[in-house]
Amino acid sequence: MRQFLLLSILAVAIVFALGFWAGVHQGYAAAANRVYELRTYHTHEGKLPDLLARFRDHTTKLFEKHGMTNVGYWVPVDKPAADSTLIYVLSYPSREAAKKAWQGFMNDEEWKRVKAASEAGGPIVKKVESVYLEPTDFSRLK
Repeated sequence: MRQFLLLSILAVAIVFALGFWAGVHQGYAAAANRVYELRTYHTHEGKLPDLLARFRDHTTKLFEKHGMTNVGYWVPVDKPAADSTLIYVLSYPSREAAKKAWQGFMNDEEWKRVKAASEAGGPIVKKVESVYLEPTDFSRLK
């Protein structure tokens, strides 16, 4: 009876360990397909504070709502870009997820209201650049 109990405990432990390993392995596989998007916004003169407020107060939350992961946001240190540029990185489970997230975001009624309200004094963004990236095999962001 004791030997049966020990074997049962061992079997449960093995099943748990295999299940845990499969979950971790699946997580690594999903991470391997993860895609990042580097976006650079160039604003009209004097509009960077308006853009930063819009991101701080609304946009980042709406991104999360639509499945985008906010990785980081930066402004350049040196002029002239320091006065008119926002650079940020988003992350998605896949390129298809990125496409779906952007479609949802652009069609979001709250986003449409926020954008219209923030541009009541005129357009904020002059130009947007977007580059999709995948991490290298030596990157910490895998």
